[in-house]
Amino acid sequence: MNGRLRVAVLADYLEEGWPSMDLVADMLMGHLRAEHAAAIDAVLVRPPMPRRLSRLPRALVGEKPSVLDRAVARQWDYARHLRRVDGFDVYHVVDHTYANLVHRLPRARTVVTCHDVDAFRSVLESDSERRSLPYRWMSRRILDGLRAAAHVMCVSDATRDALVTLAAFPGDRLSVVKNGADATGWSDSGAASDLEAGRLLGAPRRHDLLHVGSAIPRKRIELLIDIFAAVKAAQPDARLIRAGGQFTAEQRVRARDLGLLDAIVVLPFVDRATLSAIYRRAALTLLPSEREGFGLPLVETLMCGTPVVASDIPVLREIGGDAASYAPLGDVTAWRDVVLALFHERDGSPEAWQARRAAARARAADFSWSRYTARVVEVYAAIARGERVTAGDAT
Repeated sequence: MNGRLRVAVLADYLEEGWPSMDLVADMLMGHLRAEHAAAIDAVLVRPPMPRRLSRLPRALVGEKPSVLDRAVARQWDYARHLRRVDGFDVYHVVDHTYANLVHRLPRARTVVTCHDVDAFRSVLESDSERRSLPYRWMSRRILDGLRAAAHVMCVSDATRDALVTLAAFPGDRLSVVKNGADATGWSDSGAASDLEAGRLLGAPRRHDLLHVGSAIPRKRIELLIDIFAAVKAAQPDARLIRAGGQFTAEQRVRARDLGLLDAIVVLPFVDRATLSAIYRRAALTLLPSEREGFGLPLVETLMCGTPVVASDIPVLREIGGDAASYAPLGDVTAWRDVVLALFHERDGSPEAWQARRAAARARAADFSWSRYTARVVEVYAAIARGERVTAGDAT
């Protein structure tokens, strides 16, 4: 094999609005071009999403594509677009929920990154995860595509273990390549971003709590609201800042019924630099999820030196290590006590607080997009040679 490897990096539709998946694709492409251009000729594949309901008024269909638009675009339009994507040595699907595309690609030269197993639960745990027949058909097609790929890179040990135990996935076709964190993008975002954060939030407050992430069920937003209510009862000036999307109607009603709406700020979409400034302004970040594949907000907040309280689940322990604090999933009283104890430490033991912030940054330094990309390149090389990827190649 002579010359540079030609690699097609298949990214999500931007119109879907999944910032974490867009970040992974963008970081991978940036580091491939900056650090591996001598060996890798990488091309980003990110077609525009057709919107079949686009002629209807936005007031009726909204700014984001409809469920129908998304389903047809993923299953039909993207696959058709791949007819023009030919002649590559390796194809990399960076989001496992697009693994249905493997059916249209040279399987022996295709790798997929798996971020979690939620997309397959309706197939693997049908008794507890009830979904419609069309949804389950799409889930099955995605899972079959994942099984057909030459290799699957998992973003955590927990995700790899879930594929083995839930999906009976052969371990020798899996490796772990953990996501990165960009120190230059998160640790110091600059004066302009600080000003923008101030415009959105006003003056910093001593007891600001931050949550970053979507409002999907596994993020446990109802638990977040209950935790905040308990903290606020003990610390009346506490405020909750939400970045990552609006509450659902049910979540908003829950906050309203608890008398919290005036103490919650739900931010619009912000860029990475502004989000970094928001992380650094917060007293604490909360991550009460019941499931995660990796937990990018955990690494991001640690990179900014902001202490975090996370659900005591294996994947968040794996990523946060001793640098994060943990509370049992669903135990509101325990969460309140951990948060209040951290407030007390900050106010009464500044040296211990600074040591905690330093430990957070040190832990985050273990996660690097440069290291991530270097390991992905090792996988590309093995696949291009027609070799099976070993755990040592990628972990």
